[in-house]
Amino acid sequence: MSKNDALLTFDDVSFEFGHNKPILDEVSFSVRRGMKVTLMGQNGAGKSTLFSLISGTTKPESGKVNILNGVSIAQAKQVIPRDQLDLTMREFFERCFKEKVYDIDVKIEEVLEVVNFHAPHDRIVRSFSGGQQARLLLASAIIQQPDLLLLDEPTNNLDKAGIEHLTQFIKNYKNTVIVISHDADFLNSFTDGVLYLDVYTKKIEQYFGNYFKVVEQISARIEKENMKNAQLAKEIQENKDKANFFSHKGGQMRLVAKRMREKAEELEEEIVDVRKEDRTIRPFEIPSQPEIVGEIIKINSYKVIKNHEATNRKANISLKKNTHLLLRGPNGIGKTTLLQTIAEGGKGSVIADGVRVGYYRQDFSTLNFDHTVRESLMDIVEKFRKDLGEEDMRSIAAGFLISGDVMNTRVGSLSEGQKGLVAFARLVIERPGLLILDEPTNHINFRHLPLIAEALNEYKGAMILVSHVPEFVAKIRIDDTLDLEK
Repeated sequence: MSKNDALLTFDDVSFEFGHNKPILDEVSFSVRRGMKVTLMGQNGAGKSTLFSLISGTTKPESGKVNILNGVSIAQAKQVIPRDQLDLTMREFFERCFKEKVYDIDVKIEEVLEVVNFHAPHDRIVRSFSGGQQARLLLASAIIQQPDLLLLDEPTNNLDKAGIEHLTQFIKNYKNTVIVISHDADFLNSFTDGVLYLDVYTKKIEQYFGNYFKVVEQISARIEKENMKNAQLAKEIQENKDKANFFSHKGGQMRLVAKRMREKAEELEEEIVDVRKEDRTIRPFEIPSQPEIVGEIIKINSYKVIKNHEATNRKANISLKKNTHLLLRGPNGIGKTTLLQTIAEGGKGSVIADGVRVGYYRQDFSTLNFDHTVRESLMDIVEKFRKDLGEEDMRSIAAGFLISGDVMNTRVGSLSEGQKGLVAFARLVIERPGLLILDEPTNHINFRHLPLIAEALNEYKGAMILVSHVPEFVAKIRIDDTLDLEK
């Protein structure tokens, strides 16, 4: 079989999520064997749904998804399913296979070597850090040695070394890979082509070339189509003006006016449906708790985890209003554990009485997945901001692209990126005195990140931040850094 054979094709595929919520509208495209493809689209456009259609866990409403006979597919999802968090690592990998694998421990060691991670096979999945879980997700797909590898936001939670290791793996991987990611440099290092899922038209546009060249192609096309539309709009208006002028003259002039109107209608049909750019959230501010003064939090000690062993270390960190602390260190060293301990009032830190803690967790476990978005936001209003009405809440939510049917959607049914925007909207409403953020760039559309960085930079309360994205951190004022590795 030649490398150029179409391993995957979509023929006029349409799909709706729930009642009357179209995701795809008669979509057609193909992916050749051996290609490395990026899947782009706005948060909530349906990128993860497209993966479920490819893997066969979801069926299209109409049209056909064609997979070449004998092709095996494996997907590394964005997050480990909640019902698998209490499995051992061995049990987690055993679930990757339909039949019992007798040399599973050997296979686990081989695949852990590939993702540059090692741990006891009987360790519980929940006990691993976000970055370590990201490596497990990737390993769970690779261990199946699929012909088609689907990677959904694989760089989330990974430190610099982890991203470099993943990049090299994808470059060397001989089979087909389709990747969803918001990391432009990562994507450009291996991309052969791009599938762009347009949230407005519900179509997929297919481009060939590396990531940056494709982005240039899209921009050039939009500019050209906008210019053409502007010229057409000018001609349409001229014909309408002439038609109005001649219609009042009577006699033969009315026939001229009729032809002018017909010409305007013909030109209107030529207007190109330009692909709209992704909408961006509005600039926003996270207000700080107004009545808080003096020391907000004191960190006296923390734990560092190396070789799966925890070691206590002393600290002397004091955060007051308008003080920003960055936690630094590789995956698995204990950053998320420290944030969780602080947020829950555990040993090693003291939060001043009356301080409201706003906690952005990378797994969104501060959100009730059974609530609708409206219930999730109103819950914060009722607890902390009785001065706000529902109209105020909806105005804040709209700034984060949360409106209409999204407001009545269960949180658990949202995309990971949409969950992140709901979490930020809750922080704006909550008005915390201490803001704790664990990887707030994960899953978020890259267009939103400068606005989020600006909001964090201007935050006037005490803030503790964990992020593995240097470009994002560079835009935020950092007053102190705690490097857990040193």
